[in-house]
Amino acid sequence: MTVFKDKNTVIIGYGSYIPRYRIKIEDIARAWGESLDMLRGLRVQEISVKGPDEDQVTIAVEAARNALRRAPEVNPKDIGAIYSGSESKPYAVKPTSTIVAAAIGAPMSVRLADYEFACKGGTEAIISCISQARSGMIKYGLAIAADCSQSLPGDVLEYTASAGGSAFIIGHNSGDPVAYFEGQYSVGTDTPDFWRRDLIKYPRHGGRFTGEPAYFRHVIAAATGLMKELNMTPEDFDYIVPHQPNGSFPVEVAKRLGFGESKVLPGLLSPIVGNFYSGSSPTGLCKVLDQAKPGQRILLVSFGSGAGSDAFSIVVTEGIERKRGLAPKVEDFINRKKYVDYSLYARFWRKIAL
Repeated sequence: MTVFKDKNTVIIGYGSYIPRYRIKIEDIARAWGESLDMLRGLRVQEISVKGPDEDQVTIAVEAARNALRRAPEVNPKDIGAIYSGSESKPYAVKPTSTIVAAAIGAPMSVRLADYEFACKGGTEAIISCISQARSGMIKYGLAIAADCSQSLPGDVLEYTASAGGSAFIIGHNSGDPVAYFEGQYSVGTDTPDFWRRDLIKYPRHGGRFTGEPAYFRHVIAAATGLMKELNMTPEDFDYIVPHQPNGSFPVEVAKRLGFGESKVLPGLLSPIVGNFYSGSSPTGLCKVLDQAKPGQRILLVSFGSGAGSDAFSIVVTEGIERKRGLAPKVEDFINRKKYVDYSLYARFWRKIAL
């Protein structure tokens, strides 16, 4: 647990990217002969789909560029670390972060690494940037959370796994911030609810086991742990942004924690674009930043199978009013869409034969 005694560990810029293409859940169900009644509990209407010329690197680069647009005072040459959280990077042995560094013009002296912890690799990247910025090791850090989520064709995951992500420029006592960090709390256990063995293309999951002992246990533990250390309650927060594996879990976990729907719905993305895996809760945070007012407090809680959660208390600052319009908002990406049917989705995006 870390409680920050000052307001100087900040988000200077943030940006997102969601591919244009969408497929409706009913089209996936029709292809597999499934009843939509079996899927209503997911509360997902459609998912985003990466284009035939897109991958996780595309999303990471576009999100990073949008974060820089919202941080015009930041010279990419001053970025001292780039960390990319993902479980779907295109190369098994080749970092996404090196490609992002080249794309944005970061210096050769930059620290680079890819992080993997199922769906919370992105928040681990944020923690590393916070730590190094506070210590003075770097002036600015770029934390990225992006995925082209993987799922076995016909599995229940196919109805939620989607593509998208976000990036954050983090500094300490520098720049014109849009928000600052008040505290951070993490939990983790050996709970194998979701996994993918080496050289296996698609992940597997433990079905109902992914709920109570995995998602709910860890999200609630991280959120309550953070609130206890900060001596706060749900009433002290204006928004909660939990990990979003589907449309029902985030609303349910917010309710269990004592938050009303009005505090979770503004950052809820999964019903309309699906689950970005590592990019899920960070992009929900971006959606909230797109509409939050200075002084409002956000509780961000990621979840990664295997299993663990990172919780953050984030307070919005005056800079948000000056910067939110400098790059496309999450809502802009949501509204910019083109539908594909399952045949095209399978042939060009899933690359499987029908």
